[in-house]
Amino acid sequence: MNRLSGVWRSVFLALLTAGVVGSAAWLVFFSSVLGVRDIRVVGNLTVPAQQIQQATGVTEGKPLATVDVDEVAGRVKKLRQVESAVVSRGWPGTLLVEIVEREPVAVMPVGTKAALIDRHGVVTEIKDIAPPSLPVLRVDRPQPGDPTIGAALAVIDALPEDLARRVAEVVATSPEAVSLRLKDGRAIVWGGRDRSAAKARIIATLLKRPADTYDVSSPDVVTVK
Repeated sequence: MNRLSGVWRSVFLALLTAGVVGSAAWLVFFSSVLGVRDIRVVGNLTVPAQQIQQATGVTEGKPLATVDVDEVAGRVKKLRQVESAVVSRGWPGTLLVEIVEREPVAVMPVGTKAALIDRHGVVTEIKDIAPPSLPVLRVDRPQPGDPTIGAALAVIDALPEDLARRVAEVVATSPEAVSLRLKDGRAIVWGGRDRSAAKARIIATLLKRPADTYDVSSPDVVTVK
């Protein structure tokens, strides 16, 4: 009799444990009790939080445990102004979206408009008037994936802040032929994207000397005219 009671006690405890586990699983994966209550966005400066929240495609009440965070991040990254996105869960009901916005580094004329582009060549915005703080990028045949544009943007991205502020225009005729025109009219023949740090150090010294053109395309042999 005692052995039979022990068996029933074990069965009862097993059923009780299974019931608790089943209830917990239902609570986490199927119930809205631990569902999404808030989609919190951080890192956005110009993109409205509401726009990012809509881009996630996550509805209120969806069980937080079933949200595919990588898939949601992929949806958010489809927004033109977003460079990167990381999505994570914050229990009990918060979906956290951390983004890095694309930062325009140059302007490309498009007809009568101005296309703002980031360091990857992605157009972030079209404006009627180009912001004076950004250099104008001029290439012969602008098109996506153009190595000439890539080289010019790499040069712009590598410029020290104090020099970048003085650049009015960047002209590139090939990946190895990038030139800068300063706001005071002086020109810098930069060459390719290679050894940009060395070129920047050299030009910082050369600009103290009056001249019209400074050629640092080969940092080992520079010329001033």
